[in-house]
Amino acid sequence: MFAELAPVGIVISDDREKTLFASSKFTELFGYTLEDMPSVEEWWALAYPEEVFRRRVRREWQTALEGVRRTHTESKPMEYPVTCKDGSVRHVEFRFANTDTLNVFVLADITERKRVEEERENLQSQLVQAQKMETVGRLAGGVAHDYNNMLSVIIGFTELALAKVTPGDPLGDDLREVLDAALRAAEITRQLLAFARKQTIAPQVLDLNDTVESMLKMLRRLIGEDINLFWQPGADLWMVNIDPSQLDQILANLCVNSRDAISDVGKISIETGNVSFDDNYCAYHGGFVPGDFVLLTISDDGCGMDKATLGQLFEPFFTTKTTGKGTGLGLATVYGIVKQNSGFINVYSEPEKGSTFRIYLPRHVGETDRDEAISIADIPQGRGETVLIVEDEAPILKMTGKMLEKQGYTVLEAMTPKQAVELAEKHRGGIHLLITDVVMPEMNGRDLAEGLQTLYPEIKVLFMSGYTADLIAHRGVLDAGVNFLQKPFSNRDLAAKVRDVLAL
Repeated sequence: MFAELAPVGIVISDDREKTLFASSKFTELFGYTLEDMPSVEEWWALAYPEEVFRRRVRREWQTALEGVRRTHTESKPMEYPVTCKDGSVRHVEFRFANTDTLNVFVLADITERKRVEEERENLQSQLVQAQKMETVGRLAGGVAHDYNNMLSVIIGFTELALAKVTPGDPLGDDLREVLDAALRAAEITRQLLAFARKQTIAPQVLDLNDTVESMLKMLRRLIGEDINLFWQPGADLWMVNIDPSQLDQILANLCVNSRDAISDVGKISIETGNVSFDDNYCAYHGGFVPGDFVLLTISDDGCGMDKATLGQLFEPFFTTKTTGKGTGLGLATVYGIVKQNSGFINVYSEPEKGSTFRIYLPRHVGETDRDEAISIADIPQGRGETVLIVEDEAPILKMTGKMLEKQGYTVLEAMTPKQAVELAEKHRGGIHLLITDVVMPEMNGRDLAEGLQTLYPEIKVLFMSGYTADLIAHRGVLDAGVNFLQKPFSNRDLAAKVRDVLAL
C-alpha cells in the first residue's frame, strides 16, 4: 500500500470520525497505534492533553475541514506541537484532504526544521543586538575625550577654589555642590565607557573567590538586612585576568539590581565554578564560545522579568525603575565589562520566579601577577622636584600646574611638544617628571617622551588623556609598565599618581 511507503505519517478516518488506518510511519513518529485511537476523538485527547489548547486546535481544524469539504481541495499546511506517547513533544505540519466518505490526514515531522529556524532567529536577534550595542558604544567613546577634558577643568578648579575658602563660608557649600555634580558626571562617563568596552583598565591575574570574599561585607551593606546573601565558592577555581575594579562594578551592579527586584525579604546567591564548552555544544547554543571559563553566577528570588524586558536588558538608559531610582546604566556597564574581557553573559528570568545572571570569564593560563599596588591612604607632598607638563588644552594645563605647585613641585608648562622641547633645552637643572597628554598636534606624547629622554635619561614619564582606552592602546601607551592617568582626575588622584611614579 502506498501509504505504508510514504516518509510521513498518514491517518484515514470516515465521515463519522472513526479511525480506519494509521501508517507504520505514524506509529514510529508518535508512538500511537490504531488501537490507541479508535476514533479521532481519542487522538485529540492523546495529542493535546491540555484542554484549553485542545479546544483551540479542534476549532481551527474544524474550520479548515469544512473549507476542504466545500471546495474539494487539499488544506493549507497547519503547524501544531503534538504530545507523543512517550511524553515528548514534536512539531508537526498537518495537511488533509476529503472525499465523500473519507478524511485523509498527512502528518510531517518538522521538529528539526523548527529548531533550526528558532536557532537562526536567535542568532539573527543576537547579531542585531550586538550591532546596536556597538553603534551606541562608538557614540559613547566618541564623546569621551572632550567630555572628560571639560570635567577635568571643572573638578580641578573647583578643588583649587575650595582650598581657598575659609571654614564656614557659604561659598564652600556651593562649590561642594559643583564638585559633587562633576564627580557624578564623571561616573556616568565611566559607566558609558564600560558599556562601550573602552574604559581604561589595568587587568590583573586573580582568584575570583578571593575577590568576592573581600567584597561580601560591602555587598551586605549594599543590599540591606532584609535580604540574605548566600555565598557558594567553587573548589579549585581557575584564575582570570581582569581589572579588580571592573569585577567590583559587576558584583555591585548585579547585587543592586537583585536587591531592587526583591520587594520585601528575599535571597541573593553568588556562586563560582569552572566550566568548559566544546564546538559541538556551542553549535547548538547561540552566544556561547568554545573554551575554558570561570563562571560567576548571581541569582535572586525577586520579581523576575518578562521576555520584552529581557530583550532590552543591556541597553543604556533602559530601566524599569521609577524616576530617580536608577540611570539605566548598571546592567549596560556589566555587559560592556564582560565583553571587554572577552567573556559572555547569559540571563534566565521569568515573572515572579526571580532572575539568574551567569557571567563567563575566560580562564587565564600563565603566571600570576605580582601585586605591586602602592597605598595612597596618605598622600605625600612634593619635595621640590621639577615637573614638565605638556597639554594642548590651556585650562587643563593651567589647572594641573596650579595643583602641582600647591603640592610643592617646581612646574614648567608647555602647550605643544615643540615648546616642551625648547623649554627642556633651555632649562638649567634637572627635570624629574614629564606629564604629557597623549594625543597632541605635531607629535604624540610617546614620541615626545622618547625625545626628552635623550636630554634627560633619568626623567620619569606620566601619560594622561581623556581619550578612550582603545585609542590610547593603539598609540602604545597602555603597555605593561607604562604610567597612565585617566582624565578627568582630582587633585588627590594627581598627587598620588605623581608620587607613585617618582617613587619607582
